[in-house]
Amino acid sequence: MSGSPGAPDGSTGAGRRTALGRAGEDLAATWYEDHGYEVLERNWRRREGEVDLIVRKGRTVAFCEVKTRSSDAFGSGAESVLPAKQRRVRRLATRWLAELTPATGRALVDLRFDVVDITAGEVDVIEDAF
Repeated sequence: MSGSPGAPDGSTGAGRRTALGRAGEDLAATWYEDHGYEVLERNWRRREGEVDLIVRKGRTVAFCEVKTRSSDAFGSGAESVLPAKQRRVRRLATRWLAELTPATGRALVDLRFDVVDITAGEVDVIEDAF
């Protein structure tokens, strides 16, 4: 049987965290769609890292870091988005824009960096977080 010995369902800690993160990203995407945003990318990956969500509403393109926690016992998810992660997301945003063709209107967008903090299923979107 696979999994960690202490997990009654046989799942590993990493597997549970991955499932929790995926569920949080689904909640975040739904929140943005419910508020009139179009989800452009989910889990956009390049060698330098990953952006959880890229969404657009009008001229605004938001690059979103989603942090999901089952409780706030170890602090909020938003508190875990440290300066190094912020720099990485900014670099990835630059790369994403550079990969667009001029015809897509990359010069006509306003950028924003959001953090979506999901704790015990409650969604808190912090717009312009960094």
